[in-house]
Amino acid sequence: MSDQSFRIVFAIFPRLTQLDFTGPFEVLSRLPGAEVVVASRDGGAVASDTGLEFGSTRALASVERCDLLCVPGGPGVEAASVDREYLEQIARLAEGARYVTSVCNGSLLLGAAGLLRGKRAACHWAWRDLLPLFGAVPDAARVVRDGRVVTGGGVTAGIDFALTLAADIAGEQVARAIQLSIEYAPAPPFDSGRPETAGAALVEFVSPRFAERKARFAALHG
Repeated sequence: MSDQSFRIVFAIFPRLTQLDFTGPFEVLSRLPGAEVVVASRDGGAVASDTGLEFGSTRALASVERCDLLCVPGGPGVEAASVDREYLEQIARLAEGARYVTSVCNGSLLLGAAGLLRGKRAACHWAWRDLLPLFGAVPDAARVVRDGRVVTGGGVTAGIDFALTLAADIAGEQVARAIQLSIEYAPAPPFDSGRPETAGAALVEFVSPRFAERKARFAALHG
């Protein structure tokens, strides 16, 4: 990575999952020369799905370019996936970006913007089966790279995803230093963070929480 600024644009939207955004933000903002821009369709304040509000975002149309574009996920993907202006701005910024990225079911927004055709992509486990609606190939890995498209799995995978990007952009030593700086040494109390380890009963208990939103999303894009 050179001494010149490296522009990172987070394209957020109403009812995003804040950790999809703030996890990668915490890592990538620490890159040498990072210039981080938080933008939304109209600019101004944007509220997450839990009510946490991010103020003074820039309007996406006012952002000329970026080196890295990151799209988070969350319950708001349903509305964002049919927001023509939002998707057009995502596609425009992606044209000149060195990295086109997403976290969680934000990959569905990359797909809706026409950026995942023929590409392998990660997604939150409950939404992964919708990726083929956009010609993408679902991949269960926590971080997936297919050319300049880099996608992270569900929510907390955004930190692993960002550290992977940091190593690619600035070198492994820098990425390791960032990891140490934020003391990222996950040791969860339960091994239930993925369907493969959670067990069928827990997956069956949690899955209905997503069913209605997934059905509406599929109907919009089927």
